[in-house]
Amino acid sequence: MKVNEGAVDRILRVIVGLGLLSLVFVGPQTVWGYVGLVPLLTGLVGYCPIYSMLGICTAKKAG
Repeated sequence: MKVNEGAVDRILRVIVGLGLLSLVFVGPQTVWGYVGLVPLLTGLVGYCPIYSMLGICTAKKAG
C-alpha cells in the first residue's frame, strides 16, 4: 500500500473522522458515528483504496 493522501487530506480526514466518531458519545449518540472510523483510519494510514481505484493521488511526488 503506497501512500496516496497528502498532508492536508490526511489532517482533514482525521478531523472529520474524530468529529463523526464523537457522535457515538455526545450529541445524538447514534451508532452511525462509527462511520467516522473510515476517514480516521485512512487518514492515519495515509492510504485510501477508493483513491487507488480512481487513480487519484494527493500526496506530493518524491524528487
